[in-house]
Amino acid sequence: MNYKHSIVAFAAILMFLSCTVNPFTGKKTMALVSNSELFPTAFAQYDQFLSENNVVTGTSDAEMINRVGQRISVAAERWLNANGYEGYLNDYRWDYNLVNDETVNAWCMPGGKIVFYTGILPIAQNETGVAAIMGHEVAHALANHGQQRMSAGLLQQLGAVAGNVAIQDEQSRQIFNQAYGIGSTVGVMLPFSRSHETESDKIGLYLMAIAGYNPDEAAELWKRMKANSGGEAPPEFLSTHPSNDARIANLQALAPQAKAEAAKFGITSFRPIN
Repeated sequence: MNYKHSIVAFAAILMFLSCTVNPFTGKKTMALVSNSELFPTAFAQYDQFLSENNVVTGTSDAEMINRVGQRISVAAERWLNANGYEGYLNDYRWDYNLVNDETVNAWCMPGGKIVFYTGILPIAQNETGVAAIMGHEVAHALANHGQQRMSAGLLQQLGAVAGNVAIQDEQSRQIFNQAYGIGSTVGVMLPFSRSHETESDKIGLYLMAIAGYNPDEAAELWKRMKANSGGEAPPEFLSTHPSNDARIANLQALAPQAKAEAAKFGITSFRPIN
């Protein structure tokens, strides 16, 4: 067996042996890097980030971020327990921090480490808006998107190695590397990232509803996000995220489903928007 065939076979075996089914999506996902390896690294990086940035504590906004985060994570645990996944969150270490920074962003590291920047709060407007963002970020952690991105990146690198081993001519190898870099990014990695965003929108919508927040407000949040961007965004196929319009339409379509899911947990009315 030549090098090219060996690498392809090895990649196929890796994919077969490392697939897991995520309870929130029902899909088989790549897990070339285990959570037992990934989580400690993420936790250490999170602690380092907090030590190097201006973490806001003791304010009503900081308390709101923590309160909403706890409610969303409790909603996740309720859903998991009700669907036969007790103990799924045992290795997660939830942490919700507000950082003084004008960047309009929030993010979550593997294992449940979440940061909100103060710059996103005016667009969130209220606690329900924060819940829409929090649900989305928590969903990334629950669906193990960080683990999947790392696994996809490893396979992308393996494909590049296979091509360079198989192609002997230097000029042809250069052409391959350029084409492979563009093709694997635009044709595989970016769509992969957009699918993660769409998954997190759906899971997050369900979680905010189970936590008692009106899922109709998620689409309103993204209307404000769109307005804040001034309409400036790359074409969707060149972006890591769905377009704002696609996202808004998807959230509007999913809101009734989120309400129906919340009703299974006895949630038939939602917290006032304030």
